[in-house]
Amino acid sequence: MPKRETTPITVLGGAKRRPERRFTRKKQLGDLEKLVMDYLWSVNTPTTVRQVHEAISLHRSLAYTTVMTVMNRLARKDLLTQHRDSRAHRFSPTQAQSELVANMMVDALHEAPEPNGRSTALMRFVGKVGVDELATLRRTLAELDDATLRGRSA
Repeated sequence: MPKRETTPITVLGGAKRRPERRFTRKKQLGDLEKLVMDYLWSVNTPTTVRQVHEAISLHRSLAYTTVMTVMNRLARKDLLTQHRDSRAHRFSPTQAQSELVANMMVDALHEAPEPNGRSTALMRFVGKVGVDELATLRRTLAELDDATLRGRSA
C-alpha cells in the first residue's frame, strides 16, 4: 500500500511547518470548501471543526463529519494549517484570501501559451474588469513605477 502524505501538525507556539506550496488553479475550491474558507478568513483565529460546523449549520444542513472531511482536505491542499491545542485540533488559513486569489490569477495567466498568449490574456482581463478595478490597477502600476524609480535613484 502506498504511503499516504500527512498534513504536518504545528503545536501552538511551535515553528514546524512544511515547505510552502502554492494553491493552483487546477485545485479550485468547491462550494463547501469556499464556505469553510470564507468563514475561517472572517474569524481570523484558529478554529475547531465544531466551531466551523456550528457556524455553517446556520445556513446549510451538514453533518459534522462532512465539515471535518472538507477541512482535512483543505489542510492536505495546504490551504489550512492544523494546530494541536490540547485534545482539539484548530485550523487556520495558510494565506490571506487576497493572496489565494492573486496566486490563482497568476496561475491562470501562466496557462496562456507564449509568445503572445499572456499579453493577450492580460488585455482581455483588463477589458473585462470594472471601472473601480481598472482604477486600482492604474494606481498600483503607478505606485510600482514610483517605487522602481526611487530604487534606481538611491
